[in-house]
Amino acid sequence: FTMGLHPAWDSNPRVIKFPRKHQKSSSANGLRRQKRDWVIPPINVPENSRGPFPQMLVRIRSDQDLEKGIRYSITGAGADQPPIDVYNIDPVHGKMFVTRPLDREERASYHLRAHAVDMNGNKVESPIDLYIYVIDMNDNRPEFQNQVYNGSVAEGSKPGTLVMQVTANDSDDDTTANGMVRYRILSQTPHMPIPNMFTINSETGDIFTMAAGLDREKVSQYIIIVQATDMEGNLNFGLSNTATALISVTDINDNPPDVSIIQIHTNISLTPSLTPSLCLVNVVVANLTVIDRDQPHSPNWAAQYRIASGDPQGHFLIRTNPVNNDGMVTVVKPVDYEQNRAFMLTVIVSNKAPLASGIQSSLQSSAGVTISVQDINESPVFPTNPKSIRFEEGVPAGTTLTVFAAQDPDLFIQQTVRYSKLSDPANWLRINRTNGQITTMAVLDRESVYVRNNIYEATFLAADNGSPPASGTGTLQIHLIDVNDNAPVMMPKEAQVCERANPRSKVNITASDADADPHVGPFVFELPSYPPSVRRNWTVSRISGDYAQLRLRIPYLDAEVYDVPIIVSDSGNPPLSNRSIIKVKVCPCDDNGDCTTTGAVAAAGLGTGAIIAILICIIILLILVLVFVMWMKRREKERQSKPLLIDPEDDVRDNILKYDEEGGGEEDQDYDLSQLQQPESVEHIISKPVGVRRVDERPIIAESQYPVRHSLPHPGDIGDFINDGLRAADNDPTAPPYDSLLVFDYEGSGSTAGSVSSLNSSSSGDQDYDYLNDWGPRFKKLADLYGGGDDD
Repeated sequence: FTMGLHPAWDSNPRVIKFPRKHQKSSSANGLRRQKRDWVIPPINVPENSRGPFPQMLVRIRSDQDLEKGIRYSITGAGADQPPIDVYNIDPVHGKMFVTRPLDREERASYHLRAHAVDMNGNKVESPIDLYIYVIDMNDNRPEFQNQVYNGSVAEGSKPGTLVMQVTANDSDDDTTANGMVRYRILSQTPHMPIPNMFTINSETGDIFTMAAGLDREKVSQYIIIVQATDMEGNLNFGLSNTATALISVTDINDNPPDVSIIQIHTNISLTPSLTPSLCLVNVVVANLTVIDRDQPHSPNWAAQYRIASGDPQGHFLIRTNPVNNDGMVTVVKPVDYEQNRAFMLTVIVSNKAPLASGIQSSLQSSAGVTISVQDINESPVFPTNPKSIRFEEGVPAGTTLTVFAAQDPDLFIQQTVRYSKLSDPANWLRINRTNGQITTMAVLDRESVYVRNNIYEATFLAADNGSPPASGTGTLQIHLIDVNDNAPVMMPKEAQVCERANPRSKVNITASDADADPHVGPFVFELPSYPPSVRRNWTVSRISGDYAQLRLRIPYLDAEVYDVPIIVSDSGNPPLSNRSIIKVKVCPCDDNGDCTTTGAVAAAGLGTGAIIAILICIIILLILVLVFVMWMKRREKERQSKPLLIDPEDDVRDNILKYDEEGGGEEDQDYDLSQLQQPESVEHIISKPVGVRRVDERPIIAESQYPVRHSLPHPGDIGDFINDGLRAADNDPTAPPYDSLLVFDYEGSGSTAGSVSSLNSSSSGDQDYDYLNDWGPRFKKLADLYGGGDDD
């Protein structure tokens, strides 16, 4: 089997023959050794060939093609496998063709197998492997991964400092010059301080600084145009592409802050409307302006201020304004003109970040700030506020308690202070306007509602005569020492005991005292000697220091309310006593020792007659309630039986409804208008011709008397009542019968309908009223009334 390569420029294609198998006998066992096959060289096909197609590559031939007919075929990717039909073969002559241009970037090689069979499809030769390699052509430009690259480098960097890296990829074969990319810098913007501040490694794309002199304050960003070229950078044959590199120059602290004004003079004054302790706290009195050329709002630019001297007590603090970097001199501790009339501050300014190494400049700058304090009128101040004193309660009016005087802080101004009372809840005190002496106007009472925890508070005002006037307040706290000035009060005021003495019939009594220890308990309870009946009937025994028991001394005492006087004494020095009255109800008791109801009432002062009267009233009230309930039940029963008959006032059949009087239609002009008028007399109605008589109006004559219907008729009397009513209606000339024709309008003569004047309300006629059932639901009652026959 032979193969011949047939490129476009070769007119004699190489022939590839199927190899023959040569076997050699073994010396001992008759085995044969197969001769090594020939190695078929690969087939090289250039990409992007312009044709014409199909283009012959090689010819495959079997040595047996002279003996028999041979058919050739190829298999594999590019033949019968995707991509299909890239290669085909002439089955008779074995010529192999490529059918279209190849692209190495899509597929760089193909592996096919060539087959030879006879006309019956039997394999004649063993398949041979064909390797086809696509030869690369320079048909792809280098492509940068990004069109814009961002990098940064610190200002002041030395030459050779790596800045950033750019990368371009070429789809061509990188083992050939087609895919070997080289880099170079085309331009630099701006050209400061020199046009070639940066260089690039032609193979790796690394960009380095080439010269010194980077200064962010002069140039903060450079724009570099980088070119990538394949064919190892050959500009004549290679393909090129460009990208942009943005190099930002980062800031370092190479510029210390510079104070624009070396000496600052300012004045501060206290606010007249505020007290000195509040007037200047957190108030800005001066501003320091600095200039720093580093990156704004960065640590290299941010200034820090420090007071080096002139403020040993820490009245001031300099805060940095984050917006403009100014130093705000702020008062953090109140100043006093009488202590410091002026401050001379030395301020040092530095950056938050340390100064970069190698910078030949001072690390910090300084400035002087002179602050003058202006004096104003300050409020008088009470040295001790609040001031506490101790006095016994009960001191008489006019007693001098203390001198509550204020001091004027304005030492360099001669002013007069006047005092007044601002708050005195009980109005007990008076203050001297000139010297602040406080005296009492009334007796001080520790038990007053204005005293809290034995302390009475009053507030006083001290005002000077300055311009403008200033005032201050002071609080006086008087601690009142208790004295025994309140007698004890016995409790309870009322009680009850049994009329017969027993161990459970007793009253526990105690006392309360508004004073404090030791002027309260233990208390002493005793009965007075007068009147004698008190000690004769009652006795008091002590239980504890604050409690005692009152009980009967005699075996029996009449049921009644007794006023029992008891003398209670406290433990004060001297002790105070109080005669108190307790109302004791003596009443009969049950077996448990509790007062009975009757006994309690009797003890309350009600006699037997009053009790009997109350009981009689209760019985009468119960009888009235019972009668009312029976009457309501009877009325309910009557209401349930009442629907057997309809109230005449509710019966619409007994009423003639007058609607309106209307004239005839347009075609009925032959009528008497007088027939439409209200009849004025009975004679007028009677004199009318038959057929035009109005019976829908009540004649003005005496009415007949109808039978009176009982409110609760017996069911057996219903028939008689109906017959009596019917008989009265038949004989009543003033009421039209139910079955009479009511004439509302006269529409002329010649009606096709027959006369209905023969209808009457008599129940003895033989008229058939069954047709009323056909008139609809509105005539149902009338049909039931007259169409019922004998049932009516």
